[in-house]
Amino acid sequence: EVLYRWALALWIGGMCAIGSVVAPTLFSSLGDRQLAGLVAGKLFALIGWIGLGGGAYLLVFLIGRWGAAAIRRGVFWLVALLLLLTAVGQFGIQPLMAQLKAEALPRDVMDSIFRDRFAAWHGVSSIVYLVQTLLGLWLVAWGERGLR
Repeated sequence: EVLYRWALALWIGGMCAIGSVVAPTLFSSLGDRQLAGLVAGKLFALIGWIGLGGGAYLLVFLIGRWGAAAIRRGVFWLVALLLLLTAVGQFGIQPLMAQLKAEALPRDVMDSIFRDRFAAWHGVSSIVYLVQTLLGLWLVAWGERGLR
């Protein structure tokens, strides 16, 4: 149970820290928005990998705890949804945004013809991340009740 809590704390705590503190600080502190975006993107990718690993562990833990009955529990489906949203961001949205950045080179994507598409996908990414964070906070708040 301790590893379950640690995985959850690292994943959801990391998402909250990066999304609400680190990324905004990078953009407000660094004079170069392109550099801030690059660093923030790497941090979001890192927490995405942590989420994939942590989420997979949480599902395995829940199945190990309850066996096939795990699929009848809300906590299982909440973790599965979080894991799915993480995978969508990591393997769908983020590569698409990286491709738009690469196609814009040598210019910054925001100074290119890809600006509108990038901004739209950035918005989708932000919404998915917000939903993930809120679901993750719900999972944390559920705490012990989800494991009984």
